[in-house]
Amino acid sequence: MDNAIYVGLSRQMTLQRALDVAANNMANVDTAGFKVEHLSVMTDPLTAPGSSFGLGNAPINYVLDNGSTRDFSQGAMEQTGATFDTAIEGAGFFSIQTANGVRYTRDGRFGTDAQNQLVDQAGDPVLDTGGSPMTIDPTLTTPTIGKDGSISQSARNGAISKVGRIGVTRFANKGALSKEGANLFADPTGAAGATSAPDAVVRQGFVEKSNVNPVVEVTSLIDITRAYERVQNIILATQDLSAKAVDGLGKLSS
Repeated sequence: MDNAIYVGLSRQMTLQRALDVAANNMANVDTAGFKVEHLSVMTDPLTAPGSSFGLGNAPINYVLDNGSTRDFSQGAMEQTGATFDTAIEGAGFFSIQTANGVRYTRDGRFGTDAQNQLVDQAGDPVLDTGGSPMTIDPTLTTPTIGKDGSISQSARNGAISKVGRIGVTRFANKGALSKEGANLFADPTGAAGATSAPDAVVRQGFVEKSNVNPVVEVTSLIDITRAYERVQNIILATQDLSAKAVDGLGKLSS
């Protein structure tokens, strides 16, 4: 009977983790470029000790947390009209130079810092196709970002100045990307298969919204809570059955 309790406890642990994941999705429903996550579970077959119920060494399947998976599908485009807000249509990530190295994001809420460099929300430089930061000239006109990601400005005499071209990176295996804080992803081992995306379409004055579906996540939270309660009832019933069995054996031996 203890095996049933242990299996139930293992399931409750994964349900608690699933609850955390779903709650995090809900918390980021308004986070630009956020990608919804789901918990992946697996069974861990172990050999049970000899059983007095005639099951012998029957396998017991404990439930294990197998990590979270991400849905990288594109979120809806929201028009903001802000000069440096930028969104990618289709696959691809912006490249950001952080203190820990190059990181990748779908969050295109960009701006400029004190040095007039194009930066993300954390103040880290956005990189061009060559992997270098880009500097906006404050003496020229408001920058224009083309669909190919190229940034240009005009002088008073009409001469056009090219600032650079926003770099977009695609990955053959997005599942190999590791999540970091500030809506960033890393490719620590290079297993994601990064390639440049010169054909990427970039839209100025737009940001990509989160791809979280609030209705789905609320439903998931309810289902997880109910599943946890069902497992708890099974554990309590098993404990009650064990107590009755021990009590019955005690009466027979007296």
